[in-house]
Amino acid sequence: MALTAEFTRLPDLAALGSRWQALEARAESSFFLGWTWTGAWLESYDIRPELLAVTDGLGRDVALALFGHAMQPRLLGPSATLSLNQSGNAVADRPFVEYNGLLTARGKEGQAIEAALRALQRRNDWRTLRFSGLSPGSPLLEIAARRKTRLDLSPVYQIDLEAVRASDYLSLLSSNSRGQIRRAIREHGGALPAIAAATPADIDPWLAEMRSLNAGRHADNAWDDEAFCRFVAMLAARGDDAVELLRLTDGEGSVGFLLNFIHGGAAMNYQSAFAAPRSAKDKPGLLCHAAAVDHYAGRGLMLYSLLAGKDRYKQSLATRQEALEWWQIDRFSPRLEAEAILRKILKRPASA
Repeated sequence: MALTAEFTRLPDLAALGSRWQALEARAESSFFLGWTWTGAWLESYDIRPELLAVTDGLGRDVALALFGHAMQPRLLGPSATLSLNQSGNAVADRPFVEYNGLLTARGKEGQAIEAALRALQRRNDWRTLRFSGLSPGSPLLEIAARRKTRLDLSPVYQIDLEAVRASDYLSLLSSNSRGQIRRAIREHGGALPAIAAATPADIDPWLAEMRSLNAGRHADNAWDDEAFCRFVAMLAARGDDAVELLRLTDGEGSVGFLLNFIHGGAAMNYQSAFAAPRSAKDKPGLLCHAAAVDHYAGRGLMLYSLLAGKDRYKQSLATRQEALEWWQIDRFSPRLEAEAILRKILKRPASA
């Protein structure tokens, strides 16, 4: 049965949520394409991207995605840009989508992407596409274009929980990482921190403590943004079994907090906050993640992911890794051609 792809204005969120969740029940997708994430993002930032719906001959949804339309800055002036499951506004895109793509009914992935790419090609109101957080080799990259530029390749550091259950987590790490965690354990009474999951009454005070612990730690701190705080609170409140807000403690109080997604047999750490080190040997972040590894290995999950990021601590905790990619797809335009030539002359990468 032939599929049809069409862009429309964003429907009422209640109506969209019903459609999205109905399709989600027939899909095998990432957490970042589910309604828990998507609905919280749309509501928290009050944004209105366009809806791309791929339907069959009976009008049933086969794939859904959102596309933000914005004039995004480029070296020689702004370019009309469509962004997959993002708004095109840096503030509203702060939640940082990963494992991006189309929410697609099981077994229809190839047909749905072909229909979606045809619909994109028919539009004449964009010069650039932005695909963030794609798995390498995504068929979305098969779209015809003048230029395809990979802006970033980010590792996704992970811990294989099957290997942890078959051995001992610390034995899988480098001697340096193993030593740091063991010294931190001694600083905290000789044991990993205890883990408690938030009840509905815990969410607001625990997130407030996370915000306080993260204050001043980064130049561009997401926790300073009220919309981001609303987004995280919605995830924690609406995620049911798919979102866990954990508090890690020892006899002296909080050691840290972790906000994790549970999806497809994996736990994924999305946000964290840690108490100040109690000594030069204390590593509360490493300690909390080691406790989470133990926690999720005991629950029979397959993977603990630290999600995309090049941070050294993620690498030191990992036993395996994969990658995600960020792409910029340009159509022909004289200005973008001039920009490409200028970048070659200046030896300036497209990400700069």
